Amino acid sequence: MRILHFDIKPHNILLDKDFHPKIADFGLTKLCPDTASFVSMMGVRGTVRYIAPEVFCRNFGEVSHKSDVYSYGMMVLDIVGERRNVDTGPMNADEEDRDGVVEEDKKRKLTIVGLWCIQTDPKDRPSMTRVVEMLERKLESVQIPPNPYLSSSTRLAIDV
Repeated sequence: MRILHFDIKPHNILLDKDFHPKIADFGLTKLCPDTASFVSMMGVRGTVRYIAPEVFCRNFGEVSHKSDVYSYGMMVLDIVGERRNVDTGPMNADEEDRDGVVEEDKKRKLTIVGLWCIQTDPKDRPSMTRVVEMLERKLESVQIPPNPYLSSSTRLAIDV
């Protein structure tokens, strides 16, 4: 059996005493046979920011284990962007830099992997095995993903 979590987000990743990550909160999970490619599902599950497009609109594709890959990618991009859920206003900028600095190459690799994971079409997302392989490689060998369907080249040019 395969477990589809449908709520992968920072709040549901806990660390044990040795700082190994553990997935928590299985309230929205669905079990499906390993042989099933797609899952039948009524209603939307998950936390808004992390829900894969196909979960709320079937026009994007079928709900599958790739829906959790999307959520994982959004979480990785949040971590790389150092999005905080608490106000760090009182912190000194130097303290924040010392505690939150990740080497630039690692940030780039995590960003590329995150962008692969959030591809609009679930078929274009890597498996989690492939995600791990990309994370273990050197930055130079990780290929840049294509722009997703919903990206706008005009908007991208303006943002750059």
